[in-house]
Amino acid sequence: MTIEIRGPVLLPAHREDITLETLDGLTLVGELATPEEKPPAATLITLHPLPTAGGFMDSHIFRKAAARLPALADLAVLRFNTRGTSSPRGTSDGEFDGGRAEAFDVAAAVDFAAERGLPRPWLVGWSFGTELALKYGRDHAVEGVILLSPPLHRASDDEVAAWADDPRPLVILVPEHDDFLQPDEARQRFASIPHAHLIAVEGGRHLWVGETQTRRVLTEITAAVRPEALPLPTQWDGAVP
Repeated sequence: MTIEIRGPVLLPAHREDITLETLDGLTLVGELATPEEKPPAATLITLHPLPTAGGFMDSHIFRKAAARLPALADLAVLRFNTRGTSSPRGTSDGEFDGGRAEAFDVAAAVDFAAERGLPRPWLVGWSFGTELALKYGRDHAVEGVILLSPPLHRASDDEVAAWADDPRPLVILVPEHDDFLQPDEARQRFASIPHAHLIAVEGGRHLWVGETQTRRVLTEITAAVRPEALPLPTQWDGAVP
């Protein structure tokens, strides 16, 4: 049976409910999706949008990454709710702290990936999640960082500039019509990082709504992490869960 890969289509993968334990004593809920029949080639550690504005581990780009990329690109996708955040998976302990104590949440996710032996971890932040990646990503053994719709509200200019001395890849997807930071301003704000790869996405919006934008984001993530898996198929010929 051949189906078009779009919307809520769920492709085969091994999916496991997980918990993360933070150094300040909280339990965070999440999910790990891995390829069904082979080891993952790389790992996406996702950091979701602002929970006080509806962001959580199921925010659609990350939900679709977990639904598609284990099968299409042999990627492991780790999603979790930061402190105080709820989703159908459950509610993580603690309370939202505006990006401060969430440093422990990022550390817990990276530590989990290391303990599981998940290969080539990348941080993938979206909106608020980009602030966490910028503020705390340099402290961790990740291969690179991908930023989707960075608002640069909480990450200071000094925290951004600190990446100039870090040789790891920094890929930044900036929507043309973003509500907070559009490409021209983004080029100025990230100019302090000479090796940053900024991609202005024509027609894009902060929430990346619609299948065209979803495919573009998942393609750019795959291009950074596992380019040999491109182009991502748009149809699936086989069984689905």
